[in-house]
Amino acid sequence: MKLHFTKMQGTGNDYVYVNMFTEKIEDASALAVRISDRHFGIGSDGLILVAPSDVADCRMIMYNADGSRGAMCGNGIRCVAKYAYEHGIVHDENITVETDSGVKSLVLTVEGGEVTYVSVNMGQACLKSAEIPVTASGETFINETLTVDNREYKATCVSMGNPHCVIFTKNIDGMDLETIGPRFENHKWFPDRINTEFVEIINEHTIKMRVWERGSGETISCGTGTCASVVAACLNGYCKQGEEIEVQVRGGKLYDTYMISGEVMMKGPATTVFDGEIDV
Repeated sequence: MKLHFTKMQGTGNDYVYVNMFTEKIEDASALAVRISDRHFGIGSDGLILVAPSDVADCRMIMYNADGSRGAMCGNGIRCVAKYAYEHGIVHDENITVETDSGVKSLVLTVEGGEVTYVSVNMGQACLKSAEIPVTASGETFINETLTVDNREYKATCVSMGNPHCVIFTKNIDGMDLETIGPRFENHKWFPDRINTEFVEIINEHTIKMRVWERGSGETISCGTGTCASVVAACLNGYCKQGEEIEVQVRGGKLYDTYMISGEVMMKGPATTVFDGEIDV
């Protein structure tokens, strides 16, 4: 059977997108593993299904490269919005998308019938340890000590629908994430595993980030990760709440604001790479 797909990316965070309004998949988890392989598959950070929803314009169902389910992906949801608009699933520039972490509102920038930028209300940043989850003592985990491989780090944990641990440090380009990333991801204090952001402060309106994503390894961008990093930067006094922060990732730039209300707004590009079909 032939499966039609679209390869898309948001600041280099690339997924394979399938239209579940017209296609059928029996085992999405196994398919995600197969197609994500960059040598023997299509090559991606995972699989995202654009599906019907009873509560929003459409639904985003996300799988990581290892086949595990993901609750939310900031770069992915921008591409879902672009896909839905350009494939006629939605017709307005203000849309809603159901995710496993709730319904998100998005505003599309359309030029000549093509979606170029998408702004997303990512919802409330969750700081409660029990809900992130972090099993360390304390209601929140802000600038707390986390020991990994006998080294102490100051960490701030935030959930943006999925769990993040933010580490502020210097010279992030020289870090060996292949070694240190899995140690954070599988730390005993994170029962659901964790996404880890290593953040370098450029100035109060600019930060630089590398990310190790649970289930995928290092990716060159992570939308929820940039949001969590901006929240953490504000909580630790590096940036100001209510002001837009440029986040530099290896795949480009995103623009996030930690609103006074506690919600996080994210703005960034969405790009189609190619369409294709694969035997399944």
